[in-house]
Amino acid sequence: MALVLLLQLLSLWRLCHTYTTPTGFWTDKTSSFSQFPPATLQPQIRTSWRTVTTLVPPALYPKPRLGAQPAAVVTPGVNVTLRCRAPLPAWRFELFKSGEIESILQRDVFLELAEFFLEEVTTEQGGSYRCCYKKRGWRPGVCSQLSDALELLVTDELPAPTLVALPGPVVAPGANVSLRCAGRWRGMSFALYREGEAAPVQYRDSPQPWADFPLLGASAAGTYSCYYHTPSSPYVLSRRSEPLVISLEGSGSLDYTRGNLIRLGLAGLVLISLGTLVVFDWCSQSPALGSV
Repeated sequence: MALVLLLQLLSLWRLCHTYTTPTGFWTDKTSSFSQFPPATLQPQIRTSWRTVTTLVPPALYPKPRLGAQPAAVVTPGVNVTLRCRAPLPAWRFELFKSGEIESILQRDVFLELAEFFLEEVTTEQGGSYRCCYKKRGWRPGVCSQLSDALELLVTDELPAPTLVALPGPVVAPGANVSLRCAGRWRGMSFALYREGEAAPVQYRDSPQPWADFPLLGASAAGTYSCYYHTPSSPYVLSRRSEPLVISLEGSGSLDYTRGNLIRLGLAGLVLISLGTLVVFDWCSQSPALGSV
């Protein structure tokens, strides 16, 4: 009997010295080890009395956004700042470049924003960049999702695009034509100009390396050219394309006929004028002949 009572007292004593942690796992205050999930469940958050492991994998954290100031297309020698913005305060930010295995720059800040400074950039620093962020307590090598790629272009001058007519530069009566301005990179902004007009005829952004400008056949005749630039850098322009002449089918023969009619009309006016002068001269000489 005494042995049974002693075992019951021991069970009650252990029950009074146990409690439930915020994650729902049982822990013994008298034990030096906690019965927590494996350490691979990261990241960790700090409470007032212990470190508790969360169940959210770091890869599920939203990706940051990467931007460039003053622009993603710059000339050599310009200072460029790459800004990585996280959706929540982070502990460390890392910058990656295509072709490099490890991050090329790191910044330890307790904010949502980290800035990476590229001083007097060269053409070799142009390329595709991404960034990620980390929170304190994440194990080494663990990072958030990478940001979308930022294409940094360092050049003195963007190459000229090409401008072509689809289906062709001669438009049949009642048909339409589309002018395609094609550059070398995706995500550009394109502008189409007509000779003699200061403002662009059409302007559009395109996810493709080209943009199509539809024109009504009846009013499409003219000489056109185009250029492109990045949406964030309208002041860094490409060279203009070679001019493209759009004409209406049959307009050449019509102009020739109209020119011939004008020339015939002028010749007729000259003949009428000469005939009038002859008649007037003859009439002025008739009285003098009669008096003789």
